[in-house]
Formats: sequence, C-alpha cells, structure tokens
Amino acid sequence: MLAKFLEFITVHYMLSGSFLIILVLLILQQARSSGRNLSTRELTAMVNRDEAFILDIRPKKEFQSGHIVGSENISSDQLKTRMAELEKHKDKTIIVVCASGVHAGGACAELKKAGFNAARLSGGITSWRSENLPVVK
Repeated sequence: MLAKFLEFITVHYMLSGSFLIILVLLILQQARSSGRNLSTRELTAMVNRDEAFILDIRPKKEFQSGHIVGSENISSDQLKTRMAELEKHKDKTIIVVCASGVHAGGACAELKKAGFNAARLSGGITSWRSENLPVVK
C-alpha cells in the first residue's frame, strides 16, 4: 500500500506538489482568520492589564462545572444570535475559550468578521486546568 502511494507521488509529482502547496495555504489562511493562539500566561497578563475579555463558548453545563474567573458563557451555537451582547467589550481583545482549543478558531473567525479583535486560548480550558490555574463553579 505504501509502495503504491509513493509510486503515485513520484509519477504525479506536479499534482502531489500542487496538492501540498494548496493544503499549506489553506492551513495558513485558517490560522490567520481564526485569531492568534495565546498561552495561559499571555491570557493572564492581558486580563490583569484589563486588555481582554474572556468568552467561554462551551455548553452551559460544561461552563458550570468550572470556568476561568471573570469569563462569560455564550455557547458556540448561540454566538451569532448573541453577538450584540459583546459590543461593550469591543475595545478589548476577546479571548475565546473552549474545551480543548479546537472549536475556538471558528468562533474567533465569526468575531473577527463582526469587527472584534479576537484570540483563542491554546489548549482551551484543558490547558488552563493542566497548569493548576484557578477555576470557579
């Protein structure tokens, strides 16, 4: 199987190369449109300087089981309809937090389309908890 794959790549090197270039460009575009990744340390520093607002997009039940102090919950499926609630935070960076950092990118892209400055917590609440940082219930 691997031999056939390698044979295909060598025979169709232009097609394979084009595919690889397109894939890299798509990944870069997605990364750029979904906001930058912030570490837990960067998030903490921004919040302490009053430069950031934390938006937790996990479902309400997960949010209630433990969230970052000062964060507000708007689940990802409600974000478009409740975007107006975030207008009061337009002068700050909205830091999006999800469970693992995977879903935050889509929310950041939506926020950026609406004119907000958005970033995401790398690793989500999982990375926050793994560093033994405080959560409230």
